Amino acid sequence: MILHTRLKNIMLIILGAAIMSFGLVNFNMQNKLAEGGFTGITLLFYFLFKWDPSYTNLLLNIPLFFIGWKLLGRNTFFYTIIGTVSVSIFLWIFQRNAIDMPLKNDLTLAALFAGVFTGIGLGIIFRYGGTTGGVDIIARLAHKYTGGTMGKTMFIFDACVITLSLITYLNYKQAMYTLVAVFVGARVIDFMQEGAYSARGAMIVSDKKEEIAKSIMEELDRGVTILKGYGFYTRSDREVIYCVVAKNEIFRLKSLITSIDPHAFVSITVVHDVHGEGFTLDENKKPIEP
Repeated sequence: MILHTRLKNIMLIILGAAIMSFGLVNFNMQNKLAEGGFTGITLLFYFLFKWDPSYTNLLLNIPLFFIGWKLLGRNTFFYTIIGTVSVSIFLWIFQRNAIDMPLKNDLTLAALFAGVFTGIGLGIIFRYGGTTGGVDIIARLAHKYTGGTMGKTMFIFDACVITLSLITYLNYKQAMYTLVAVFVGARVIDFMQEGAYSARGAMIVSDKKEEIAKSIMEELDRGVTILKGYGFYTRSDREVIYCVVAKNEIFRLKSLITSIDPHAFVSITVVHDVHGEGFTLDENKKPIEP
């Protein structure tokens, strides 16, 4: 089972690297759109000095592998090497087999395609345990030795790379469309990371908790947890129902609660990631394939 999971992760990381590389070659490079992170640096070197990104990507990351391998852990380090090497290999392949995309007069489409392909590719790589090295390792090092957050480090690094690209080879129009591509890519990565198992969590306070909990279990086939609470205003102990349902079950859940207790207090929150029976495991506790 472990070997099967590892092979599956490797194949999907390679697929993600191929998708990302295809977008970089056929949309970013063909339309002079920059990127953030180490990918942005490889594009910077390409547009300024015509250095092949497939080589510079490896040359930039190799020193970081030696510095950061202890921070990543064995599995993540292994998947990171696969992701980084795969990106370089596919960049080399797609540059020599590029598809002519006539989008120079429509940079909106070019930016959208660039963001979508990069986002899908990186989203797959991240979701299955890999990274593409670069800023991820730097951010982990900064967090360890300076206490700064990884997100802040990555944002600062990306901003510096895009600013440097603007100073050196981007015009204002290309810079703006680069920001569009980066924004779209970030949103797609979020969706790839969270979208598959995104759900809704419900906190329900009602005097008819037994009826509501029973109906949720019977009609929605969802598990229910009773939490101990304390009403500060009433100064009394209360029991709170908590359950997690799929996004498309929210209307049914609210209708069910209203039919039993129209005065129930209900709070709905977004659950970005959920694991367990009904979501990632079936009724036999076996993994559900995404």
